[in-house]
Amino acid sequence: MRIKVDNLSFGYDYRTVLKNISFTLESGEFLVLVGNNGSGKSTLVKCLLGINRVPSNRIYIDDIDIHQYRQWINIGYVPQKFDDFNYEFPITVNEILTVSRLSKIDEEARLSLLDKIGILELQNENINSLSGGQLQRVFIARALMNNPKLLILDEPTVGVDSDSISEFYRLINNLNAEGVSIILITHDVKASKANFTKKLRMENGRLTETLDNEVTS
Repeated sequence: MRIKVDNLSFGYDYRTVLKNISFTLESGEFLVLVGNNGSGKSTLVKCLLGINRVPSNRIYIDDIDIHQYRQWINIGYVPQKFDDFNYEFPITVNEILTVSRLSKIDEEARLSLLDKIGILELQNENINSLSGGQLQRVFIARALMNNPKLLILDEPTVGVDSDSISEFYRLINNLNAEGVSIILITHDVKASKANFTKKLRMENGRLTETLDNEVTS
């Protein structure tokens, strides 16, 4: 999946958050977007997902203006889970995957996906009993249920132990190797083991530099 952002600005009320953002993600690329908290990274994600309404001719998905784009099933999204999800009632892994699914997937494919993500044995567990790393994999499985062409991950390793983080990067590196385009939002690329092909820095709502072969936070 190809993403093109062309001179995008966006704000809330009278506050401008994104300022003249432009970049391109080619099909199969792995983009890491780094920046401190409050730099505008999550706002950009919401623009890419169509949550924030942007002007026409600013975001193109597979060369289609985002206002005309309809195949949202092709985009998987893993949010900052502890900010966006707070389940105070009993629900199993299978149940959360079932209610989150937009299209049908046969039983063999479902079990194969759970096995691939490493949560096959957890499918009947209450999500409130899972560790941070296990819960993270549930959200990734949820995002992959429709076999997306693009996977967007917004600070997915916050609150996750180091062993689970290593396993997470192994998983998404494999997904990218299989052809899934990935956008990884993080504030600390030094801690990552991502096989990214492109790195951009966001600072005060602007993309300030391209970090070609330099690993930095």
